[in-house]
Amino acid sequence: MSTDVEEPTDADRSGEAFASDRSGEAFASGENPPFDQHHRFDQREKQHEELDEQTRARRDAALAHVRKLGDPVLRASAVEVGRFDERLAAEVARMGELMQDALGVGLAATQLGVLHRVLVYKAYEDDPLSALVNPVLEWESEEREVKEEGCLSLPGVHVEVERAVAVRVRARDPHGREITVEEEGLPARVIQHEIDHLNGVLILDRISRDARRDAMRALREAREADAPTRSCASASPKEHVGPPRANTPASPRAAPPAAPEGSRAEASDRAAVPAVSA
Repeated sequence: MSTDVEEPTDADRSGEAFASDRSGEAFASGENPPFDQHHRFDQREKQHEELDEQTRARRDAALAHVRKLGDPVLRASAVEVGRFDERLAAEVARMGELMQDALGVGLAATQLGVLHRVLVYKAYEDDPLSALVNPVLEWESEEREVKEEGCLSLPGVHVEVERAVAVRVRARDPHGREITVEEEGLPARVIQHEIDHLNGVLILDRISRDARRDAMRALREAREADAPTRSCASASPKEHVGPPRANTPASPRAAPPAAPEGSRAEASDRAAVPAVSA
């Protein structure tokens, strides 16, 4: 199923066009550096608490546009994009800006209330911003690993999730060109996390019942402690946790809120970005 792209807001039109085309070349062989303490959420969350006032304000403004647990759109399956034009480029540019302002490493269109099969990611600060339109997971490695993940839609929640170490994804770039992307390590994990979002699946669905109970408690505590989070969160105690319901309403015309004012977030050290907060 395909759909036209959302009409962009004025803020979208003023955004920079997506400029980092994904080449589709296979990744170079070699092992990624191990996940030491600098890659763990407890260390990075501490550094988030030490952000300067301007960066924190930009982060809070970006997070206000991210749909939180309890919003039905997070349980909907996104539909394929059929038109590749300036409006799509503006949508991708806006997603990339919000993701980086929020200090995330990935973002799916559904997290902004737009039911398009579009995701952006940037696992490391030195990496280019990458966008995948209509991504299809073609292959995943038999080797799997458990690593800690967070989610911009689940503030305060950090859980251990098992995923494939390497993946191959077929997709299109924002210009409509067919590409094949092969990733391993953190970028592969981010892509899997975002494709889950496009299918209405959350990290809460990939953990045990006990871990889910602890995660929900952490989410409640985060809302109580963080006023900006409370103001934009919309979860209710009856939030469905588990595989997406078959009758989840899905509308490709869900209108995204206007993008926050301000420039793109300044470059930050890799250790300031969670291993997966997407």
